[in-house]
Amino acid sequence: MPSAFQFQCHLVLIFLAASKGETRYLEVRDAGEDDPFLLLSEDLKRELSAGQIYRRSLRCIDMLSTEGQFTFTADQPQLHCATFFIGEPEELITIHYDFVNIDCRGGDFLKVFDGWILKGEKFPSSLDHPLTTSQRYVDFCESGDIQRSIRSSQNVAMIFFRIQQAGSGFTVTVKKNSNLFPCNVISQTPSGRFTMVIPHQHRNCSFSIIYPVVIKISDLIVGHLNGLFLKKPSAGCAGVGDFVELLGGAGLDPSKMFPLADLCHSFHGSAQMKIGCDNTVLRMVSSGKHINRVTFEYHQLDLQETETRKENSIEEFCFPSI
Repeated sequence: MPSAFQFQCHLVLIFLAASKGETRYLEVRDAGEDDPFLLLSEDLKRELSAGQIYRRSLRCIDMLSTEGQFTFTADQPQLHCATFFIGEPEELITIHYDFVNIDCRGGDFLKVFDGWILKGEKFPSSLDHPLTTSQRYVDFCESGDIQRSIRSSQNVAMIFFRIQQAGSGFTVTVKKNSNLFPCNVISQTPSGRFTMVIPHQHRNCSFSIIYPVVIKISDLIVGHLNGLFLKKPSAGCAGVGDFVELLGGAGLDPSKMFPLADLCHSFHGSAQMKIGCDNTVLRMVSSGKHINRVTFEYHQLDLQETETRKENSIEEFCFPSI
């Protein structure tokens, strides 16, 4: 049985599926249709001409993975609404207000959050984001025309809004921008392959997979300087400025998850771990003194794998939640 966290993610974050290795997009249909999901394939994207913009209406709780223009118009008071935006790992998201008609003085609001937040848990965590929590919110009622375009710091962002008057609403245009060195990422799919590089930057980066997974690290370089690998302590990674850790848990915030393994020795080969938690995170901690890199692949864990894949694995965790 899925946990409450997984149920919330399926319902609110609208998981994106992978078909034959190609990313597909799930969108919420307009209210009133029987099927709550709409599969937008690459064929639809190819059908849109170069100058054509994809447009549709928003629901109170919605999820977007495509560029386009999106409009919300209240048909009744809507007090607790949110739209989640997600891109590919190497993309940033820009949200531009085209039109806003809300009553700020009457208690309406429209806020962009740099990242995702669900039940008080944030991604990226406060420890890993370059801005303070208060700086990650941009309130239209406070900024108005001064800041009509907001760009995310990672491949996810969201808006919160409250609109109390029927007929009021807003229109936003969503665009994607390339990110040469993706740092904090939420995966759209339950399987994939990714290389994270932190080039001489003092920052921490997390790759979040909201599924139980088998994760295999095939290449790790940390603390590399002038062609030589720095000597690492023999036990654990305590006191080491550059390392990778694997985390597992039942929420969204990596800082509130369980540490499962630390890796502070560079290697070329294969290290595998089966993590049965609702959410799996690979997090790289970088001192800024070196170019750190990790390559890994992952796929969704099934019950059969918990019995059959024992070799070359770090001890498993969280299996009771599967």
